[in-house]
Amino acid sequence: MDYQAFTNESLTLMYEAARGALAADDAAEREGGDAKFRVRDTPDWKKHAADLEAEMLKRGMVFEVIDWHEGQEKLPFG
Repeated sequence: MDYQAFTNESLTLMYEAARGALAADDAAEREGGDAKFRVRDTPDWKKHAADLEAEMLKRGMVFEVIDWHEGQEKLPFG
């Protein structure tokens, strides 16, 4: 996808859509349901978000990075 062709607003919208799909999946799984968007199971979602982040950083845009670990077990450290 040619991320350079999108406006800042379009990049933000696509990034927030990825965040929203991830949050919806996590909420569904917490309630015992199935993930509708399968964001964690589909590597292209994470690549899409990373590509958006790269373009937004290149433009100097400020945004909150998606927390990909929410809803997943974390490795113990220490």
